[in-house]
Amino acid sequence: MAQYDQQQPIDIKKLRPIFIGVGILFFIIMFGRSSFIILEPTERGILFKKYTTGLDIETIYGEGLNIVAPWNSMIIYDVSEQKLEERMDVLSSDGLSIDIDVSVRFHPNASEIGELYQGFKIDYQDKLVRQELRAAVRKVVGRYTPEELYSTKREEIETTIREYAEDVLTRNHVVLRALLIRSIKLPQSIQQAIESKLRQEQESLAYKYRLDKELSEAERKRIAAEGEATANKIINNSLTPSLLRMRGIEATTELAKSPNTKTIIIGSGKDGLPLILGGQ
Repeated sequence: MAQYDQQQPIDIKKLRPIFIGVGILFFIIMFGRSSFIILEPTERGILFKKYTTGLDIETIYGEGLNIVAPWNSMIIYDVSEQKLEERMDVLSSDGLSIDIDVSVRFHPNASEIGELYQGFKIDYQDKLVRQELRAAVRKVVGRYTPEELYSTKREEIETTIREYAEDVLTRNHVVLRALLIRSIKLPQSIQQAIESKLRQEQESLAYKYRLDKELSEAERKRIAAEGEATANKIINNSLTPSLLRMRGIEATTELAKSPNTKTIIIGSGKDGLPLILGGQ
């Protein structure tokens, strides 16, 4: 008679914790790296929930550790200040080709990176900033003559370009920090003509300044002379014979008090004024 080995039935309940532990370990190994995302201090992130609601533009993830479901993906932006330099040929108001070099400093608006991604994806520097900078330079430079660009209105031009670019970038979720015209180059002949004209204008201004100064000095002397003549005329008109005799008597009285006076003759001088004799 055959004998059969009797085996004990497997207790599934006892194995359940092992299955759970193995499942958790598998989950961590497979998805842990994509689920735990560390953002640097200059980084911000938004989630793209591909299987549910799509791009979440409301929630901005900041620096540090962020836990993300493995079926979602995080889009990361560098929100630190960045620099872009652009050199281009543009036309002045009279159609002359101008070589202009411009630089800008900017960064994404950290609280609006969701809207920025919707409009321009990650490559917003080329798709937005560079294109709008070029458009602003062409729009503004085309209003001015070569001479204004080279010398007289450079600061005004720089300010106008910045205002135009800043308005467009702000509406598209980018903060413009600074804009600088690094250089403006004209054709050599035009540049030399402008520099020559500027020198002549400076010389003319210097000559006018010297002439104005000399005219002012002459006018000052004329006024001073007229004032002195008027004063003398007033004094002469006021010196009547009676006043002179009275002043003479007053002076004689003071001299008589001096210890050096020896003899005073009353009425012997001109106009009856006293004479003083024997003074030491």
